[in-house]
Amino acid sequence: MTETKIDMNRIPQHIAIIMDGNGRWATERGKKRSYGHQAGVESVRKITSECVKLGVKYLTLYTFSTENWNRPADEVAALMGLVLTALEDEIFMKNNVRFRVIGDVDRLPLQVREKLDETMEHTKDNSAMTMVVALSYSSKWEITNAVKNIAAEVKDGRLAIDAIDENVVADHMQTRFMPDPDLLIRTGGEVRISNYLLWQIAYSELYFCDTYWPDFDEQSLHEAIASYQKRQRRFGKTEEQVENDN
Repeated sequence: MTETKIDMNRIPQHIAIIMDGNGRWATERGKKRSYGHQAGVESVRKITSECVKLGVKYLTLYTFSTENWNRPADEVAALMGLVLTALEDEIFMKNNVRFRVIGDVDRLPLQVREKLDETMEHTKDNSAMTMVVALSYSSKWEITNAVKNIAAEVKDGRLAIDAIDENVVADHMQTRFMPDPDLLIRTGGEVRISNYLLWQIAYSELYFCDTYWPDFDEQSLHEAIASYQKRQRRFGKTEEQVENDN
């Protein structure tokens, strides 16, 4: 395979990924869906390490949505077990990666919540990159919570209605500690967002590929970044305005 050339001066600061296709990857091999999720953990390790090498500052991974709670109980249990296994990995310390989590963590098993807290505490001083896991997460849930919290502040007199703007809303999102994604990648052949970072990806570049997540490797990541680098990010401006700004 020919190596994809990327411009190291134009690496996206924040990459968000919808890691899709684990179950189908396993089914096509005559295995249980949990086998695909296990293989997907190895892809997380590879992509995390490569993102650090490239200089990506934030990597946000859609690991488990609120809708995923509706999956068969044995698959949910296997996924929760994998979360614990993956967090045992020393990849965070080896690559100087800080760990954060977004989502409705109160729904998670106690053992998982404790492991999340332990990993965040253990890696809080790491500085090369921040890996954010979206776990028991949905964007509609996040936005609804933000609206509730803003409404409560208005009711209590801590916030004036006229003071509410995009920045205030963004500050009430779980992602307030990081910039919005520059690039959103979805693997597995589906072309939809699936309730993921709807507020934050308003101006993200979108990249969809047919590759199942367990097969998504460093070369696949480079192809996604190369596609991103071919695009002109205009943020509502005209092409001429962007060129003049540069």
